[in-house]
Amino acid sequence: MNIIDKIKEQRDITREDLELILTTDNREAIEYLRQAARAEADAVYGNKIFMRGLIELSSYCRNDCLYCGLRRSNKEAVRYRLTEEEIYDCCETGYKLGFRTFVMQGGEDGWFNDERMCRIVSTVRQKYPDCAITLSLGERSRESYQALFDAGANRYLLRHETADAEHYGKLHPAEMSWQHRMDCLQALKEIGYQVGCGFMVGSPFQTIDTLYADLQFIRSFQPHMVGIGPFVSTHNTPFEGYPNGTVEMTLRLLALIRLLHPRVLLPATTALGTLHPRGRELGIQFGANVVMPNLSPRTHRKDYAIYDNKICTGEEAAECRACTEQRIRKIGFESVVDRGDYKE
Repeated sequence: MNIIDKIKEQRDITREDLELILTTDNREAIEYLRQAARAEADAVYGNKIFMRGLIELSSYCRNDCLYCGLRRSNKEAVRYRLTEEEIYDCCETGYKLGFRTFVMQGGEDGWFNDERMCRIVSTVRQKYPDCAITLSLGERSRESYQALFDAGANRYLLRHETADAEHYGKLHPAEMSWQHRMDCLQALKEIGYQVGCGFMVGSPFQTIDTLYADLQFIRSFQPHMVGIGPFVSTHNTPFEGYPNGTVEMTLRLLALIRLLHPRVLLPATTALGTLHPRGRELGIQFGANVVMPNLSPRTHRKDYAIYDNKICTGEEAAECRACTEQRIRKIGFESVVDRGDYKE
């Protein structure tokens, strides 16, 4: 039995096999990995690629993560926050375009406190009862997560960034805690959210051992979603000038996550498209099954600059959706805008 078949059968991987897959130059082996991952995704979800409408709420953030362009120490970052009416307008546009999942993402901005955020979630839930509401607003208290869930949120995305506590400390300021991040993820799952975690590929100080810890965490935590993308070096951050992660490594890890956790919802991220003109299509071919066209107001898309050269088109939401659908169709997949829930 070859390595890839063994991983698929056991839903597990050894550290040695991970190193071999990530370092091999054997193109036939990587093509076999790609085919195996895509077959697993197709067996659960068919050839459907789920489209989520992304709304980037705010570029303000209280945190000072060493890799992020929105870190509070970056005095050159353009700061904005959407008004409640702007958020509702984005949802209305998305709903008319057929989207049935809204992803509200932002920096950890205290302006979006529990009262305001619960009001927004509740309003969207009442107006669009057939839609899923996904939040990605960073670390909050368990009480906050519970209140947002009670208001109508269904899903929460919180990248764990790294499952290695020492590595986490090299990517974040001292006031941020790896254990607190893990506690937040556990609380979200206990409350009843569909939960997403994830990590950057090629982040500074990442090793085979830290990546192995990431994969084992995903195996044990069994998240509903996993978001990974290549690290992109960003100016005005301590990691400016560090080498970017690679598309190749990201694709191999996407495929491995699909083999380890076949039912997971796995995005082909914007960062992949930033480093390669066909990055998101390649991600789909390696097992991804989610894309997130941007519903944010065109005037602010370039300002949500979490890393350098982030893709931000000047297209209207409808044009963005049409372009994404065409690209997905061109590689033989069907784009769908329904809720696209995790299959138990």
